[in-house]
Amino acid sequence: MSPVSSPPPCPFCELPLERILVENIEGVVIRDSFPVSPGHTLVIPRRHIRSFFELNDEERPALLALLNEAKRKLDAEFQPAGYNIGINDGAAAGQTIGHLHIHLIPRFEGDQVDPRGGVRWIFPGKADYWTNRVPAGEA
Repeated sequence: MSPVSSPPPCPFCELPLERILVENIEGVVIRDSFPVSPGHTLVIPRRHIRSFFELNDEERPALLALLNEAKRKLDAEFQPAGYNIGINDGAAAGQTIGHLHIHLIPRFEGDQVDPRGGVRWIFPGKADYWTNRVPAGEA
């Protein structure tokens, strides 16, 4: 009989204290280990839950307060021109770590040739909707 393997430990439940940039009673803020832009940051609930929709009434505003604080710090350190805020909620949405985390991704002028469409680029054929829509009144 082969031994039963246990799932790997959750990387967000075992964070070293030195990685935590900001915290409150409900969550923590860290930099992403695989950033897509300078300053790419994660807001993570302390409670191990998979989905944004599992947050309770105390956690939701506390995490949004951390998101605002993280933005203030990124504004001061990096002066980005904008942000993408995202959550991959479920495997079909690309979630690879089974612990909810909110991405705060600083965006900079020129980091993409044409950033219009933002997160819509997960489906490239639907991203540039402004070139394919029928003008109002002509449908």
